[in-house]
Amino acid sequence: MDKKYSKYSDLELFNLLSGTQSDAELAFGELYSRYSQKIYAYCLRVTGNKEDANDIFQETFCNFFNTAKSKPETTSVSGLMITIARNLCINYTRSKKVHIDLEEYNLQTNDTGYEQKELLDLISNALELLEFEYKDAFILRQYHGFSYKEIAEITNAPESTIRNRFWRAKEKIKEILAPYLHEISNNK
Repeated sequence: MDKKYSKYSDLELFNLLSGTQSDAELAFGELYSRYSQKIYAYCLRVTGNKEDANDIFQETFCNFFNTAKSKPETTSVSGLMITIARNLCINYTRSKKVHIDLEEYNLQTNDTGYEQKELLDLISNALELLEFEYKDAFILRQYHGFSYKEIAEITNAPESTIRNRFWRAKEKIKEILAPYLHEISNNK
């Protein structure tokens, strides 16, 4: 990797993607190194499956590169990447629609004595029970630190709607986890 590219801004690198093959490859490599972990983490949290997350992750960067060639203007490179990943995750969610009944979920996971890792797994499982729009708002805000305004731009939804979705996601997660948190506090 050419170190001079690490000094370029995201927008400068994005503009180089439509330039010569050599510049495009090096600029893409730099953008990939900057954002690959963030995009993969997003895909993994949404899909809950490493193989599917990896497929969507790879497709995200292919689509991003192709978009850069055909649409040479953007105001946020990271926003464009997360939008592409989000759209691919929406398609994935629609094609893999799995419905888990909340009561069935409670029966399957009603064990005793959770340690921290198990609690984190429960939170991940609770996310799986949320509708996509709530899960998406929660992941973008909580795990990736996007502001409500940025999420509104990414999702083409009003900021007030994003705030509402995030709040509802938190409330639903609390509701799902309440029996387990109660059990943990009783076992201490």
